[in-house]
Amino acid sequence: MRFSLILVALLCYGPVWAQLDSTKAAQPTAIPTTSVQGTSVRGTSVQGMSIRGTVTEVANGKQVPLVGATVLWVGTSTGTATDSLGRFQLPLVPPARQIAVSYVGYRSDTLTLIDPTQEVIITLKSEATLQEVTVSGTSGQIDRMNPIQTELLTQRTLAKAACCNLSESFETNASVSVQYSDAVTGAKQIQFLGLGGQYVQTNVENIPTVRGLASAFGLNYIPGTWITSIDVGKGAGSVVNGYEAMTGQMNVELQKPDSEQKIFLNGYANSFGRLEGNVNWSQPLSEKWSVGVLGHASTLRTEIDQNNDGFRDLPLYTQVNAINRYKYSGERFMAQFGVKALYEDRDGGQLSRVSNPLRYVFGNTTKRLEFFSKTAKLYPEKPYKGLGFILNGVHHQQDAQFGFRPYVGRQQTLYANLIYQSIIGNTNHAFKTGLSYLLDDYRETFAGASTTSTRTESVPGAFVEYTYTYPERLVLVLGGRFDYHNLFGAQWTPRVHAKYNLNDNLTLRASVGRGFRVPNALAENFGYLVSSRAILNEADLRPEISWNYGLSLVNEFQLLNRKATLSVDYYRTDFQNQLVVDLDHPRELHFYNVQGRSFANSFQVELNVQPAKRFEVKAAYRLFDVRQSMGGVFGEDRLLPRMMVSRDRVLLNAGYALPYDKWKFDATLQWNGPKRIPYLREGYVHTSYTNMPLAYAPGFYNLNAQVSRAFRSGWEVYLGGENLTGFRQTNPIFAANDPFGRDFDAASQVWGPITGRMVYVGFRFKPAL
Repeated sequence: MRFSLILVALLCYGPVWAQLDSTKAAQPTAIPTTSVQGTSVRGTSVQGMSIRGTVTEVANGKQVPLVGATVLWVGTSTGTATDSLGRFQLPLVPPARQIAVSYVGYRSDTLTLIDPTQEVIITLKSEATLQEVTVSGTSGQIDRMNPIQTELLTQRTLAKAACCNLSESFETNASVSVQYSDAVTGAKQIQFLGLGGQYVQTNVENIPTVRGLASAFGLNYIPGTWITSIDVGKGAGSVVNGYEAMTGQMNVELQKPDSEQKIFLNGYANSFGRLEGNVNWSQPLSEKWSVGVLGHASTLRTEIDQNNDGFRDLPLYTQVNAINRYKYSGERFMAQFGVKALYEDRDGGQLSRVSNPLRYVFGNTTKRLEFFSKTAKLYPEKPYKGLGFILNGVHHQQDAQFGFRPYVGRQQTLYANLIYQSIIGNTNHAFKTGLSYLLDDYRETFAGASTTSTRTESVPGAFVEYTYTYPERLVLVLGGRFDYHNLFGAQWTPRVHAKYNLNDNLTLRASVGRGFRVPNALAENFGYLVSSRAILNEADLRPEISWNYGLSLVNEFQLLNRKATLSVDYYRTDFQNQLVVDLDHPRELHFYNVQGRSFANSFQVELNVQPAKRFEVKAAYRLFDVRQSMGGVFGEDRLLPRMMVSRDRVLLNAGYALPYDKWKFDATLQWNGPKRIPYLREGYVHTSYTNMPLAYAPGFYNLNAQVSRAFRSGWEVYLGGENLTGFRQTNPIFAANDPFGRDFDAASQVWGPITGRMVYVGFRFKPAL
């Protein structure tokens, strides 16, 4: 009751709070005194607190716009891509005063802004003499300025696929893989550095979002058309954003109310019967105020059963999702506040026509209400200085039915983060410090009163992060935070990140850091509840604690007289404590704390190259070695490969664009190697981990492709397909003919696609600026 009153009060008081523009762990860099070659400034004022400009090249003595060039504030996650006329607009992000511009086949450039109210023209020079204009920009790139190994996925990357929601935004990304968690609910989960998505801190505009009860379906709650960019950072993240990042941090940026793009429309339909519609609307209210609305509606009402097992391959569902936000931009104060609301209803299980009087039904209804506000105090005379405050409240209600077993979950969260940043002497010595508070109230019940989880977590914290910059060579970030958890006491989280430029083209990064989080056993393993397994919790609730170590090397070089990038990285995650999800006992699901070793090794090598004009190719190989000690609570200790993790993955992506992106063609081929799955055989009884047989799912290929056509009027149409190889599991549900029997299991045997080939069509509309 107390929490509900606080939440209501905050919602009523919301209009006086607002947004601090998103910034990463990277700090302000020293501002050079020399001018930037190839960059000119002209005196056209811009409205509000934004910088506008144009990126061009000189061809045949004329300025020619470059389409899709990446423009990024140095040391931040705020960036954009140029439009069909080479133009861009970026909101000011104090204290950043430098913008970096990069484009495949051209020398990158950096501009120092003396007067941010002036429109700029940035003229890039090609790496080699070209006979015709090159107009295809890179769709995703490593953030060269950030000491954390971070890949920036732009709207150009997302447009390579339908990208209907966040879970479908990583089809062309080698680091993040996505798969269905089971064969009934339609929930998707990501894997990153060999571990599940719960170990990645997923933020929306620097607010922790996909966590707690949203772990099951939260990736589906962020429509892809709302997204302007995604930062995928590997290893322990910045202490500024919290303590829960154990393998990485992802930050999703949404369209802002003061976006120059006033309206964006998107429509989508696929061969399974799924329909979607999206609208993004931004409008200035005055010189300083602006408003934005993001809307989404989607549904699937067609029953699909491609393997004739009597179960829907995909659940029927309807989702309605919206954000209303306001922004104020002043010379010394910036603010943003808004409300998010979501309703989703899912209906899965056996087909409606199943004649069995005891039809197995899965149902899930989610109601989620969220408010956010961010404020920033600016110091124009001291652009390196800033004070920001982030406030966020969430009410999440989730009611589900698994056959005869009901689930009721409620989460209420309050998050606050106060951040102050400045320098010590000069911008070579910068720091961020602040205070944070996290309140989580959980109420979960499964199968009546047989399984309950009720707890309230109250965590005040303080942090400091110091950054040393040796210009053009070294960036060193030393961070630490102290949090006091009301259930688990004091927690100290140190993290170190370093970036060293071996030369102009070769960059070495290293990181080490501690992370901890409190697991939500039921919500994070929602798919495993679609079974007859008995839930046995042998664990006293304890936080998961890990150390992550990482090294990466990025080399930019010339291949076939064109710019190419080769990145190699290795990360290891060692757990001091971890919740074990044990599926090795047929008919039982055990939760217990690991009593031996648990670790994940990740190695990845990726090559990005442009073998011809307007032609991009990405080739990547990823290797995981993920192991966990099993059977500790039963007096055994066998180190086994972790379930559902492919040791090997190969990705090949190719994209070709005609001049000015009139036509675009993209294709992605993936090979996912074998992975360990539970050994389920009729009559098998588990007696020992030592003598237990191991079962492995086979590897498989997956092919996705898309072609799109853009028109000068602002319309774009696209046609694509997913899983074009048509590969799918023939029997993903164990004992599907007896869903109320003791052997029924619709989750632990799902290792690959459960639906075959899918074709989709859609349109996008963005009026020319």
